[in-house]
Amino acid sequence: MHGGGSCPAPVNDQQFQNQIKLYDPSEGIWVIPRSPTDSWNQWHQEHIDPMFDRIIENYIMLKEINPNRVFILGYSAGGDGVYKLAPRMADRFAAAAMMAGHPNDASPLGLRNLPFAIFVGENDSAYNRNEMARAWAEQLNSLQESDPTAYHHHVNICAEMGHWMCGRDAEALSWMAQWTRNPWPKKVVWVQDNVIHNRFYWISLPDTVKAEQGQRITAEVDEQIILISTSAGIQQLTLCLSDALLDLDQPINVYVDGCDQPVFQGRVSRTEKAIEDSLRYRADPTCVATALLELVW
Repeated sequence: MHGGGSCPAPVNDQQFQNQIKLYDPSEGIWVIPRSPTDSWNQWHQEHIDPMFDRIIENYIMLKEINPNRVFILGYSAGGDGVYKLAPRMADRFAAAAMMAGHPNDASPLGLRNLPFAIFVGENDSAYNRNEMARAWAEQLNSLQESDPTAYHHHVNICAEMGHWMCGRDAEALSWMAQWTRNPWPKKVVWVQDNVIHNRFYWISLPDTVKAEQGQRITAEVDEQIILISTSAGIQQLTLCLSDALLDLDQPINVYVDGCDQPVFQGRVSRTEKAIEDSLRYRADPTCVATALLELVW
């Protein structure tokens, strides 16, 4: 995603053209979109999420790309977009890299299963970008210390560099390439941003639930037990299940918010409707649910 933002269209056009030549990837398909708007938040408005979903699905269906090897990166205003989009669309990507951006009000909690790289010039003090990068590095370090198999990250505060890092950020391409998305992680941390999503990995919110920014759901699978923790106001959700997550031939127990009694106990049947609904929601064969479990408590 290119830089620019709140400036005349010719400036954003120039930044778009610059992004095309900025890196030289040795493999894969290099997709550089031109931002649909010329606003400061051009890469994290609510129309961006479905646009990127559509782009990815088009390449899955028409170019037969591996949906578990899709990456996102952006510079300057594009870096702002990575800070915001990566946590709320973490289930779409294998890794993300943020160059010279500002996080605004983004939260890193949703990055549990998405490796995240940060590149900022040591002297890039406009909008406090350098200090915000250090703050995010500290947050990611802390999150990984408490959850050692998650929150993989790489931070490079480029010495003596300003907003332009003279190509040092190209290191991000090889760093990202080592990662492959797991569409069925055993533990998921979902935090709603100001753009609301109704599904994240294998958790879905029914239309009857009105989600709000800041609401959090944590879900974890331990063999045939699912443990769910939710924010206040959430008392209903749907689990989109697969044998990639647990054994659907065996009964499962689901516990919510530390209660001693399960909200569900038993087997969940595989159905054609679950497969159909999954593919209608997202044309991605690697994350198709074969069973749906609706929970109310």
